[in-house]
Amino acid sequence: MVLGGLMVMLGGMVAPAAAQADDMAEIRAIHAEMQRLASRVQQLEARHGMTEGTHVLAGRTLRSGPRSSASSTSVTNPSGQITAMPDLSRLTIGGPALSDDAQAAAAAENTMTESIVPSQPKLDLDSSSPLAITQTGVDSLPPIFRIGGVSVRLGGFIDFSNIYRSKNLTSGPATSWGAFPYANSPNAHTGEYRPSAQLTRLSVLLQGSPTKDETLSGYIETDFGGAAGTANSYQTNSYTPRIRQAYMTYSNTKWGFHVLAGQAWSLTTGYTQGLLSRHEQLPPVVDNNQIPGIVFTRVPQIRFIKDFGRKWWLGLSLEAPQVAYAASGSAGDHPMMTGTDDDTLASSGTTLLYNNAGSGMLNPNAKYSMDVAPDIVLKGALDTKPAHYEVYGLARWFKAMGQAPGGPIREHVSFAGGVGGDVTVHVIPRYLQFTGNVLAGEGIGRYGPAMLPDATFKANGSPAPIPEIIGSMGLIGHPTSNLLIYLYGGVESAGRRTYTGSDGFEYGYGVNDLALSSCNVELITGGSCDAQTHTIADLTVGGWWHVLQGGYGAVMTGVQYTYLRKFAYKGGDGATPTTGGNTIYVTFRYLPFQ
Repeated sequence: MVLGGLMVMLGGMVAPAAAQADDMAEIRAIHAEMQRLASRVQQLEARHGMTEGTHVLAGRTLRSGPRSSASSTSVTNPSGQITAMPDLSRLTIGGPALSDDAQAAAAAENTMTESIVPSQPKLDLDSSSPLAITQTGVDSLPPIFRIGGVSVRLGGFIDFSNIYRSKNLTSGPATSWGAFPYANSPNAHTGEYRPSAQLTRLSVLLQGSPTKDETLSGYIETDFGGAAGTANSYQTNSYTPRIRQAYMTYSNTKWGFHVLAGQAWSLTTGYTQGLLSRHEQLPPVVDNNQIPGIVFTRVPQIRFIKDFGRKWWLGLSLEAPQVAYAASGSAGDHPMMTGTDDDTLASSGTTLLYNNAGSGMLNPNAKYSMDVAPDIVLKGALDTKPAHYEVYGLARWFKAMGQAPGGPIREHVSFAGGVGGDVTVHVIPRYLQFTGNVLAGEGIGRYGPAMLPDATFKANGSPAPIPEIIGSMGLIGHPTSNLLIYLYGGVESAGRRTYTGSDGFEYGYGVNDLALSSCNVELITGGSCDAQTHTIADLTVGGWWHVLQGGYGAVMTGVQYTYLRKFAYKGGDGATPTTGGNTIYVTFRYLPFQ
């Protein structure tokens, strides 16, 4: 029994000693790995010509402290006891962390220009499109944790916007620019105030690197801009999450080859540099529908990009199509369309089918056009030190089904498209940038925030693309490190696409024989007005103040004012309806991950 008790006692002493020895061995192994990583960082710095004491990590260049603390906040005393908890931002779950080469490849994917910033950096407001404002700034943030070889970054902000409009649009924080009412509507004689938290946004960026030259990424971005059938503002304001962006990318820095598949900003959108995702040249405005004159859509697509030394770029994108038809628009005793569903051409009696209600996972209350092929965008870009330039072509196809009285059903397909360009010029580097964009062609209305129609119809029922132009110019200034101001002017204009029917009246879009004097007759019940929009123009001025920054995140506040004018085509009675309005935003944002 004595011997047995002694063995138990020795076992109790040996077990902790063995565990401690294992812990010490693991600690020594971690220290050895830290030294190896530090040595590798120095090699990478030398390879890229970086100055001593700077590290590239997760798309951000940071000035490091002593090498001994570069990889963890944990330190050990001479007895080998851990005296601080490890940095959870480097937590690894289920496998090894990304290698140094993988981190370098991910950094090359995340950012194309690097600058030395303080160890507690302020938000980057120097860009013509600051990511913290226009997107979520997720690329500039360190990983929260890693799952196997995949790093996980979180981005986003809490947004509270106060919106005032001089005309009542009953619109949330995405202004329906083309819906500003004429004088015949009672909503033209009253304003609206609408506070909203719907622009609150969350994003997740997942990245892994199979090799030192390759990076796989997945990006998801959502806000609360959805409005289910039960959504209202009476009591709970239960507006729903929605997809803003959700896509995967593959990049090979050795080949200069990049692929994107999923829902993202269209390739027609301008870029601040290159043609890679999350570098879009978006104006730093609050409104979720941008401002008139900006070219954009967010659509499912597959995109192929080739860069040549990160200076010249060539991109091809196949994007989900959708067509907005001007199916009505004539007034008085000669409507363009007749029938309960406005599906018969009055001039020829041809019955049309050009859209259908959604089913399956599509919205049953929305109409979807009958599409032939994806919209195709081919774009070239050039990056220079003072400026970024882009030029592109857009191809589209529209389809409608028509049946003349007593005749067979015929399918009609029409081609549409246009050419466009974008430029960003660093007028005074870090202090003032100029941006401009233009898209001109036929059937391009969906690419502008004013949502002018893409097409109308010919007498035989075939789609007739409407000639249009969309353009804007902007100045973005940075008078101080925590202040950004901007000034934009934009325009969207639709041309005529008409024909004369056998009854002698004009049909189509931009007709000039409509009776439009009723558009200026004020009626509390609302009068009729069949005016067709010719041009929408706006002037926008605003700014952002970066109020607070620290380990608790960042706080920003912004003010924006937009003046808008809408002009209709002149009627046969000499009336030319016009309207306009003012929109003011006062916004507060908390960015917890910055």
